[in-house]
Amino acid sequence: MSEIKVITNMLKVNEEINVQNRRMLTEKGVYTINLMSAPGAGKTSILEKLISRLKGDLRIAVVEGDLYTTKDAQRIEAHGVPVVQINTEGACHLDASLIKDAIDSLNLNEIDLLIIENIGNLVCPAEFEVGEDIKVMVSSTTEGNDKPLKYPLMYEKSSAIILNKIDLTEFTNFDKQEFYKDVKSINADAVVFETSCTKDSGIDEFCLWVKNKIDENKAKGC
Repeated sequence: MSEIKVITNMLKVNEEINVQNRRMLTEKGVYTINLMSAPGAGKTSILEKLISRLKGDLRIAVVEGDLYTTKDAQRIEAHGVPVVQINTEGACHLDASLIKDAIDSLNLNEIDLLIIENIGNLVCPAEFEVGEDIKVMVSSTTEGNDKPLKYPLMYEKSSAIILNKIDLTEFTNFDKQEFYKDVKSINADAVVFETSCTKDSGIDEFCLWVKNKIDENKAKGC
């Protein structure tokens, strides 16, 4: 029973800070995306493509989550946007308190879009709200098409799912029809984008969707 209480208390505290983060970001007019995936799915590459296309129209900042290194943050910093690095030193997800510390070090008055690149993990990141407007998940053909049913919460909570490395499909046994069927059975409202960072395909469609989400949010006065 004590373990259950500890987990319950942890989630309760996280939710309280999540609400504080969300309120602060909303007041400053910052649209926030929690970007999640398994390790190696390509979320940093997707993020680089997004930044290169949208930084002329939007003021973008990034919070980079990683276990130990700053390799991804260095890649993002090269695109000329503010980056805050969080090293969890073994923890498998970012929580709301870590994000609070990160956004406290950013000038929110100079940010339109904040992207949180979460730790590569298909379980814990979906369980912890951190102040985001939406979650976006990057999946990849090289992981196999069985992931939606194996890790349903990640797919259930994502507003958009990016099926990356689509150019490698022919070299795998990935069943696209089965993937779409399973995704829709879990989250019928999720938008799916097929992308290839090496072929530079599908990225424009995703970027336009993100921009439209921000415009819709502004129109609502959020």
